[in-house]
Amino acid sequence: MIVVVEGPSASGKTTWCRTHFPDQTVWEHSVSGSFEAPDREKDPKGAAEYWSEKNRARWRLALEMEARHGLAICDTDPFKLHYIWSLWQIRHGDHRDWEHEARINREMFAAGELGIADLFLVSLPDIETLRRQNAGDTSRRRGHFELHAQLTEPLREWYQAISTEDPARVVWSHPDGGLTIDQLALGVRDERTGTALFDRIIGALPGDSGSPEGGDRC
Repeated sequence: MIVVVEGPSASGKTTWCRTHFPDQTVWEHSVSGSFEAPDREKDPKGAAEYWSEKNRARWRLALEMEARHGLAICDTDPFKLHYIWSLWQIRHGDHRDWEHEARINREMFAAGELGIADLFLVSLPDIETLRRQNAGDTSRRRGHFELHAQLTEPLREWYQAISTEDPARVVWSHPDGGLTIDQLALGVRDERTGTALFDRIIGALPGDSGSPEGGDRC
């Protein structure tokens, strides 16, 4: 079973993972790049390829962790296409960037190289709570915190779209006691990957996100 712990910056993702599953977690920064990420303005396709490859690498690590331990916890979603979509929703990203990255992610779903987790724990505190938690955490510096704190509502919409596949597999909190027996009993999804699943999730998003299945819209 693969479990994703998600939420905006300073929502407590890493703390939850360290508290409950320190030895079974695929950390957000567990995949280091061999080179600096391309600038989205100067090289939008290169940036999309770079970040999509990080998604694929973290999904592979989650599968390897699951194979070893029966359970993998992901500190943020390996299928992090939600980030560029959320930036677009709050007018800090370009639809062109969304289409580039969505098309590459769809190709990875088609190849079975990327997928959706079996359970999502999504905490969405209000912005004042996020600011208070960020100020109280002296263990790390969060770049672009104020921007990332604005992604709460798009994240809600993204995981509401994923919940259309099975509402029981999206939990709107980071449970204080860890995972329950009932949550673990959900087990592995019948369908984790593939273009049909990808298209249903993108199709459930609000607005005109569209499904990037070919064409020359970029």
